[in-house]
Amino acid sequence: MSARSALGRLLALGPLRLAALAAALALAAAANAVVGYVVIDGRLDGEWYDLRDLGFAVARLRAELDAVAPPALSYWVTALVGVGGILGFLGLVLLLGSWVERRLLARFQIRRGPNRVGPFGLLQPLADALKLMQKEVLVPRGADRLLYAVPPIAVFIPAVLAWGPVPWAPNMTYLDINVGVLYVIAVSSLAVLALFMAGWASNNHYALLGAMRTVAMMVSYEIPVSLALLSVVLVTGTLQLSEIVLWQEQHRLWLGLLLPVAFLTFFFSSTAEINRTPNDIAEAESEIVAGYHTEYSGMKAGLFIAIELGNAVVLGALVATMFLGGWSLFGLETWIPPYLVLAAKTGAVYFVLVWLRGTLPRFRLDQLMGFAWKYLIPISIANVGVVAVEAAILVRLDAPGIVPLSAFTLLNIALAVACARFAMPEPSGGPSAGRGASHAPVLTTVLGGLRASERLRSAP
Repeated sequence: MSARSALGRLLALGPLRLAALAAALALAAAANAVVGYVVIDGRLDGEWYDLRDLGFAVARLRAELDAVAPPALSYWVTALVGVGGILGFLGLVLLLGSWVERRLLARFQIRRGPNRVGPFGLLQPLADALKLMQKEVLVPRGADRLLYAVPPIAVFIPAVLAWGPVPWAPNMTYLDINVGVLYVIAVSSLAVLALFMAGWASNNHYALLGAMRTVAMMVSYEIPVSLALLSVVLVTGTLQLSEIVLWQEQHRLWLGLLLPVAFLTFFFSSTAEINRTPNDIAEAESEIVAGYHTEYSGMKAGLFIAIELGNAVVLGALVATMFLGGWSLFGLETWIPPYLVLAAKTGAVYFVLVWLRGTLPRFRLDQLMGFAWKYLIPISIANVGVVAVEAAILVRLDAPGIVPLSAFTLLNIALAVACARFAMPEPSGGPSAGRGASHAPVLTTVLGGLRASERLRSAP
């Protein structure tokens, strides 16, 4: 848009609208000036009304309750406040996330997406939920009714518990434990039990096979996830997520740049853990019907679908915390509330997940499992060894931190490029084309197909 056309549009608004627009801009500028003055003056620092960190308000509430009531009451009240905040945020994500994802996918695929129910289609998630709740929930004949009913609820437990140690701000962590990394790994493993229970209790061979395949995939990819997080622990020297964020804030360096192999390994392996494209083989209709939830209908099936969205947002928060600096943003968190910084980074990672879903096809099971055991796990083990050497050098080196960190960043990026070159299959006609003659299709020429059927008909 040219400057002349923009000026023409402004003049076309009329004098009243121009005056209202000017007043709104002046009010916004005055509000920003006031906020800037208060922030620089330091009057907000540590006060309960400091909206940059809601932990101050909760601490004030707890102190007030301790003064008039037993300590147990203040503990439970503040705990419920934190739980309400996490559940409220997760509920908002589940409510609007499906609309956001469908609209983004529509943009990628040059179509409109939901746009009929409500303004811009915003009420479409509510319509979908009401439709699923009205549908009949069928229980397969011979299924274990108790175990059949538990998994749609149990799959939400890891998605909620994983938010506990995530630091939203310097003083805004619900469960700031010193073993936060181990806690995240342990909690993420709980989903395996719920998914296998769903397939086994359905009394359906296809659902059982899908559940077994899901368990094999999730257990396999837990190994590179753990090794990637081990690299983070070696560099930062702590298992506490808040301390990992503080390390990145103090060194002005994201671990995603310092540890690109661990970053990419964690991201790719986690997509297999949460069944996101291109690793959503656990419920691929083209493979085994719909996997572990084949026999689920109505809202129970809707819960399995909804939890994928919740897990994607949890993954975005963990990636942002471990590798993208968490709530810190090179000093801008002094002006911008840190929890908004973390939310923006989480949304950016979620956008990448939607982008992958809209553009990439899924892998086959043999490709997915082979990639884990032949490439990701050996690369992760080698990367842990390299990072351990680098961490030992950082501890013993007297040079300024920026010098070794810059050198290690460049070295690790080169290592990541080499690992990607090693793990990526070469295209047909490339350097591997002359290594050997291509094999004829055995299935259609020897074991089956038209020629095999002709030999059977001609046999005496």
